[in-house]
Parts: sequence; structure tokens; C-alpha cells
Amino acid sequence: MLVQEFLEASADRLPDKIALVCDGQRLTYAEIEARANRLAHALMAKGLRRADRVVTYLPNSVELVVSIFAALKAGAVFVVINHTTKRDKLLYILNNCQASALIGAGAQAGLMADVASQAPSLRAVVLTQPFDNHSSLPEALTFSDVDSHFEATRPRHHNIDLDLACLIYTSGSTGDPKGVMSDHSNVVFAASSIIEYLENTEDDIVIDVLPLSFDYGLYQLLMVFKFGGTLVLEKGFAFPAQILRRIEAERVTGFPGVPTLYAVLVQMDLSPYDLSSLRYLTNTAAALPPAHITELRFKFPWARLYSMYGLTETKRTLYLPPEQLDVRPGSVGIAIPGTEVWLVDEAGNRLPNGSTGELVARGRHVMRGYWGDPEMTARRYRPGPIPGERLCFTGDLFRTDEEGYMYFVARKDDIIKSRGEKVAPKEVETVLYQLKGVTEAAVVGVPDPLLGQAVKAFVVVSGGQTLTAAEVIRHCRANLEDFMVPKYVEFVAELPKTSSGKIKKTDLK
Repeated sequence: MLVQEFLEASADRLPDKIALVCDGQRLTYAEIEARANRLAHALMAKGLRRADRVVTYLPNSVELVVSIFAALKAGAVFVVINHTTKRDKLLYILNNCQASALIGAGAQAGLMADVASQAPSLRAVVLTQPFDNHSSLPEALTFSDVDSHFEATRPRHHNIDLDLACLIYTSGSTGDPKGVMSDHSNVVFAASSIIEYLENTEDDIVIDVLPLSFDYGLYQLLMVFKFGGTLVLEKGFAFPAQILRRIEAERVTGFPGVPTLYAVLVQMDLSPYDLSSLRYLTNTAAALPPAHITELRFKFPWARLYSMYGLTETKRTLYLPPEQLDVRPGSVGIAIPGTEVWLVDEAGNRLPNGSTGELVARGRHVMRGYWGDPEMTARRYRPGPIPGERLCFTGDLFRTDEEGYMYFVARKDDIIKSRGEKVAPKEVETVLYQLKGVTEAAVVGVPDPLLGQAVKAFVVVSGGQTLTAAEVIRHCRANLEDFMVPKYVEFVAELPKTSSGKIKKTDLK
């Protein structure tokens, strides 16, 4: 199966069903299929060839959804770049993947012209709406041109499931962004496995407040179109009350979130909203603090809550069956269906249950590697038990209980070495979240002449609550070993975050 067939099969089976609710529009599967076909023909008329890269630089929108499937239908590889990405990074990605097409907003025609002039591989530029300065991009198409001049017939498929479907660029917090190569079989397998354990059906209505440039946000679109549901696509979560009203109005059944988003929800009075339609909530990007899990279950007792773990290099790796939440509230679970995981020590030896080590993933969700970076690919993806197979060494430390359920400890790079001891930031953060009023917490190591590294906690406190550094340290002393207790506590109004809502610890260091 090819990824574009998610849309095509649903359009054939459910042509008149509402597939997408976005920007005040309600589009059926047939309407999205026709628009994607037209754009695919337009891109091919501009010289786009099989396996070429198509970069989209748009906010969550109808045009972005159409562009993703149009690129696939043209046999190309889609690359979704967050629309807040700055010029230099955008230009770097265009040249790194040698993009053949760029799809952006007409309101940013000046930026599009600027980067297009310095990206020699580009053969086509498509803009969402007409723009004032035609001379800056004389050959650019607009979506209205595409809809008016190109046919809606479905292009023939020329690619196979081993061809690349997309490049997903990681945030690049430790250097230049890296493009994770996902072939069609990777995406189809990962989407199918997640749909299986979430028990999705075509009756599901999923709201997506996450950017489609974030693989967690992207897969909401891909999965919904695969099982024939409805996607309510939003620009973000800046106005929580508006999102809650949308859930109520659309009778949303699935809500994917991240810890920073749930930190807002647990502080809100939800009584004005009828959220009874929600069947499930999911979390990934970072582990939910157990205190927030307890509060979410209190606020949504009728919904199933899935704690999960993944990384772009495997899409999704672990999930905790909701019935295990009471037994193992701190766990992110077991391998997703059809895959295998285990822990290894620093020498690569497989460890028994009850141990702590680096998580290794095996399965069809293990992506192809990093675009144009064989050295980094070789470090992350290593030989597996079958000749030619590759495993993903995640770089994350976990411990297992005796039944094999996984508990996130830390990224290997985030471990703090203080007084000769190793401190896992998450363990300290879990204790901080137990304090009343703490909505967000992040722990990092800072240089210290005596300790090597000192533990420093950054804490966000909800309005109306007061805490002092002494109270925080006293609480930590009562619940942590001495070497884990923060030496410094800094209260901040908010924590720096990536575009996908992850706390960006590199900015704190």
C-alpha cells in the first residue's frame, strides 16, 4: 500500500463523507481527492519527477493537507516545514534535501522569492493565493490557477512502497536539522499499528491542534484518512477555551496532546463544556507526570488515556494499555503491535527485565535513516539479527519492571553527573509536579566547581499559588536522595518550547 491510497481508498468508499474541518470549511473525501489530483498534475507539468522533494511551508490548513497528498500522488516526497521556521533554516532545508518544489503562502511571496533565488534545485513554486509583486516570482502558480486549469483525474502510481514518502526534519536543537527518511511501508505500518491499539473506526472524529510538521500531528491526518474518519484541524492551542468549544460542537472522539498542553487543561475548570463525546486522549513527546495523569483521569473518567513514547526515527515505539494506568502510572508501556523492544547496556548486551539501559526498537516502523548523513545514520541505525536488517538505538534510557513494561529515565545526553552520581532529570521533575500549583517543571545540570554539575530546577507556578525556593527544596529533600535535590530553583513565567510543544532544555542550559 502507498500513503496516497489512504485518501484514495476513503474517497472511493466514502466520497461524500466530511473528511476535514478546517478554517471554517468542511471538505468531503471526494473534494480533497479532486484538489490533490489537480495539484499533482500541476506539479508534474512543472517538471516534478518521481522521488523529487516537495517542501510545504504553511500553517495547518486545507492547502497543506492537499499539498501533502498531491506530492505523494505525483510520486514525490513531501517535506512539511513549520510555518514559523526562520529564513535561514528554511533555506538550509531546501538545499539540504534539494527540493524541486516549494509550496507557501501568498502573503509571504517576498520570502518565497528570496529563498527560491538561492535554492537552485527548485523548479516550481506554488502559493496559496495571488500576491502583489508578480515580478518577484513570475512563474509561480496559485491554488486558484491549479483548480481552474488542471484536471481532477487521479494520476497513475509509479512508485512502490520502498520509495520514500516523506522527510521529517527533527528540531535540530543540537545542530543542523536532520531529515528522517520514511518510506511508504514505514508510514503504512506505523499508522496501521497505532490505529490497531487505539481501536479507531470511521466513526472517530479527531481534533488536531499540533502542527503537521511534527510527526505526532502529521500522523493524525494520515491515520484519520486511512480509517475514513473526520479530522478537525486547528492552528494550535493558544486559545484553549476555543478548542474545548470546538470539541463540544464537533462531537470529537479523539484528542492527541502533549504534556505542556495537558498542563494547561488540568488547571482549567472544564464544567462549562460538554466533552462527553471524547472516547480517548493520547500523550507523547514526553512522559506525563503521574500527578497530571491522576488529574486527567479525574476530569475525563469516561475516556481512555494512552501514555505513549516515540521518536521521529521510529514514529511510535511504546504505548501503555489504559487498563494498566492504575497498576503502572509512571510507565509508557510496551512495544506497539507488530514490533519488538529491549534494553542494552553500554556494550550493547541485551539486559533482562528489571534493568536500566538504552532502548532498542525492531520492526517495520524503523525508518530508513537520515537524509544525506550516512555517518549519523550508522550511529543511530545498527545491524539487526537478520542480515540486512537495521535496529534503532534510541539514545534514551529506560528501566523495565519484571513484566517488561518500560519507564522512561532520561535521554542519555540529559543525565546530570553531580557529586559522582547520575541524576535523571525526569525523576526530580516527577517530584516537583507533586507540589500544588506547579504546572511545568524542567531540571538541568549547570556547571559547578565542586559538584561537577549542580541540579537546577526551573518551575512554573499557576496563578494564585505561591511557592518559595526553600519550600521546593524542602519538598525535594523529603522525597529524593540528597544528591538529586536541586541546588538552585528558579521560578519563571513560562518555559521555552519547540514548535511541537516540547520543553526546550537547551535554551535553559
